[in-house]
Amino acid sequence: MIYEKQYDEYLALVDDYIEKLWDDAEELPKTDAPPLTLAKAMRYSLLAGGKRMRPVLLMAAADFMSVPLMAALPYAAAVEMIHTYSLIHDDLPAMDDDDLRRGKPSNHIVFGDGMAILAGDGLQSAAFETMLSAAANGEIKPENAIRAMKEISLRAGIGGMIGGQVIDLESEDRQPEAGRLFYLQQKKTADLITAPILAGLLLGGASGAILSDFEKYGAGLGHAFQVIDDCLDVIGNQQELGKPIGSDAEHGKLTAVSLYGLSGAKKAAEEFTQDAVNALAPYGEKADFFTELANYSLSRMR
Repeated sequence: MIYEKQYDEYLALVDDYIEKLWDDAEELPKTDAPPLTLAKAMRYSLLAGGKRMRPVLLMAAADFMSVPLMAALPYAAAVEMIHTYSLIHDDLPAMDDDDLRRGKPSNHIVFGDGMAILAGDGLQSAAFETMLSAAANGEIKPENAIRAMKEISLRAGIGGMIGGQVIDLESEDRQPEAGRLFYLQQKKTADLITAPILAGLLLGGASGAILSDFEKYGAGLGHAFQVIDDCLDVIGNQQELGKPIGSDAEHGKLTAVSLYGLSGAKKAAEEFTQDAVNALAPYGEKADFFTELANYSLSRMR
């Protein structure tokens, strides 16, 4: 099965599951109905489209471990909710102050700053409600479900993505430093790319070398993804990317481009991608989907 077809199949499963889970703006999964405006704000960003790379990675990793894909879907959807909440908050005036996301006005532009904050908070809560409800139904061994949820929690939390966002804020208009940039990339981006990969594997009971190798893959892919985004903020097309171009420099952000220049950043992206591909070399063709995804991600910059 070629990479594009497999990606599209995982994506279709995820999109269908999320749309059915959120098919009524007045009701949220496994909760009492929230105020209508809040429900609409949450749904607005979650159903705005996008590549859904993180839930797709979870589905692919679960498939790698022969986990039934329908059993993995709640965890994949939860990762997308967490990612979406982070984007809503990232766009706020107090953070990156971006007015456009996925080709549409950012959540706070449509619903206001306060409602956007609450929509992000709501999506984070809903993510864990969704995973816990799935864990309680017995399709996945409880110990495997708990390990998967813990991995997502840790890498989305203060020692992961949120910690990275803190460094991102504190690094604005400061002299670029390589160590700080690496930490920022790892926490802000790579952790929430590695989390779904490891979670999908853990749903199938993975341990030892498999987890270690895929963690290296996730780190390489995540660092490359962030560096590529840094480059696209300089050379990309706003219509294709669905978000503003040039905002990193405007806000004095610490990026691979600000530290290494455009050519140096491109080289770093290539090296990180190769690190990711090399990590899965022991698995041969069985890991083709993951290696092709890494190479495709790199091709966005060319």
